[in-house]
Amino acid sequence: MTPRHFDDELAQLKGDILRMGAMAQAAIAAAVEALKARDAAAAQKVIDSDVGMDSLELAIDDKCLELIALHQPMAGDLRFITTAIKLNAELERIGDLAVDVAQRALDISGKPLLKPLEDIPRLADLARTMTGGAIEAFVKSDTALAKKVVLSDPEADELKRAVERELINDYMMRDGSTADRAVPLLLAARHLERVCDHAVSMAEDIVYMVSAVVVRHHPEELK
Repeated sequence: MTPRHFDDELAQLKGDILRMGAMAQAAIAAAVEALKARDAAAAQKVIDSDVGMDSLELAIDDKCLELIALHQPMAGDLRFITTAIKLNAELERIGDLAVDVAQRALDISGKPLLKPLEDIPRLADLARTMTGGAIEAFVKSDTALAKKVVLSDPEADELKRAVERELINDYMMRDGSTADRAVPLLLAARHLERVCDHAVSMAEDIVYMVSAVVVRHHPEELK
């Protein structure tokens, strides 16, 4: 296989990761819309669509292993492929978390909405933005974009805590009968915060891919 063909294969791999990222972001958006509307059919559609992400994840993994076996890449190319493997796994997990949110929509379907949802949609938007930012950083090999994703994590943590404070203090502690509607919303917020954590993990891997600097567990390296 010629070097040019190898470059084409890497470009195709990048495109596959982009596709995986787009599917993950779409699943998050659809799951939260189902949650807001308490729409069981829409939630089930998100759950059923996960098989597509699972299939793509397996295909990407196979492609990465094939590239390593055939070309024995070194340095930057090897970091690119191993990062693609890691991002692929993170994105598949994000898809699973979107399914989890859709499951919470099923939990409250047919029940009156406890309260207008405000912080959960904001958290979902942030989760999508961080996921998209990590994918863009990968495609562009841009450490500044990756670091921006990592530094967004405290905002996600605070939004999750705001949801928890409101649902626990203003609803569940005052009226225990609200628990069956509050708990699914609590869990949905936690699922979305975990999406943000996966986006951060992707961004940290991208910094290493580009600069060979380990920033995971070393926040001082982000400065």
